[in-house]
Amino acid sequence: MKQSHQEANMKINGSVALVTGANRGLGKAFTEALLARGASKVYAAARDAASINDPRVVPLQLDITDPTSVAAAAKQAADVQLLVNNAGIATGASVLDGDEALRREMDTNYFGTVRVAREFAPVLAANGGGAIVNVLSVLSWFSLPTTAGYSASKAAAWAATNALRQELHGQGTLVTGVHIGYIDTDMAAHVDGPKVPPADVVAQVLDGVEEGLPEVLADDLSRQVKAGLSGDLRSLYPAVA
Repeated sequence: MKQSHQEANMKINGSVALVTGANRGLGKAFTEALLARGASKVYAAARDAASINDPRVVPLQLDITDPTSVAAAAKQAADVQLLVNNAGIATGASVLDGDEALRREMDTNYFGTVRVAREFAPVLAANGGGAIVNVLSVLSWFSLPTTAGYSASKAAAWAATNALRQELHGQGTLVTGVHIGYIDTDMAAHVDGPKVPPADVVAQVLDGVEEGLPEVLADDLSRQVKAGLSGDLRSLYPAVA
């Protein structure tokens, strides 16, 4: 029987969560916030499980680019109710730089995200539906020469998120897409300009999950760019107007 929108909402307190890319940055902030909100168990997943040193979490080896690793993680963490697809990479590749970096970004940010969601979908169904959070980016809607590969991979992940939301609705799984600009983590260390603290992003996302929101726009930049998609393209790319 299909669950209603209200029934699909979940509470963080008492839940079992898994965070990919949990060893640093936004992923680490997710694990800390989940614990602070009363999650009963948090799997902290990373390619190198030894890099997870918080005794409050369950370290989990997970390479999202490796199907065997993802399948093994889904078997090991069979009690998960909330999946946070956070792991990702940014190479700074241009569309003119060749295929290698572009393929790495697509394999991680798009195929990796989809692969994890696909393996854990039956787990979530067995545990009552739960929720998936896909960490996307404002760059899924906007591209710069140095973000061409990243933007393409996040745009593909956005499309996949919209499809997953529909496919998993019948099993009562909430799918929440998160769009955000620069976060104050190592990935954006080279950027001069406003950055959102990771804890602020995580608080908005977890609030959104509990409210049953399909999308969280976690900063003004994301809200402005999304609104700009319905306008003249030259307003988003004035340099080539």
